[in-house]
Amino acid sequence: MSRVLLYWLLAPVLALSLLASAWALSLEEAAERVARQHNAQVVSAHTIERDGRRIHVIRILTRDGVVRTIRVPAERR
Repeated sequence: MSRVLLYWLLAPVLALSLLASAWALSLEEAAERVARQHNAQVVSAHTIERDGRRIHVIRILTRDGVVRTIRVPAERR
């Protein structure tokens, strides 16, 4: 009986986490989008958390040889 109760308690939590991740922009998606928008090559990419929000920090190398840092919110709008 306790196992059934555990499943009933965990099911909504798992469903909410899947729903939240469906609205999140992955690091890979963000890096590809930035590279395409700036016609550049991705040098590095990582995710940080600032004030409770996730931000993707993507460094690109432009065709002019300039390295730029682009920050993209992980939450889709």
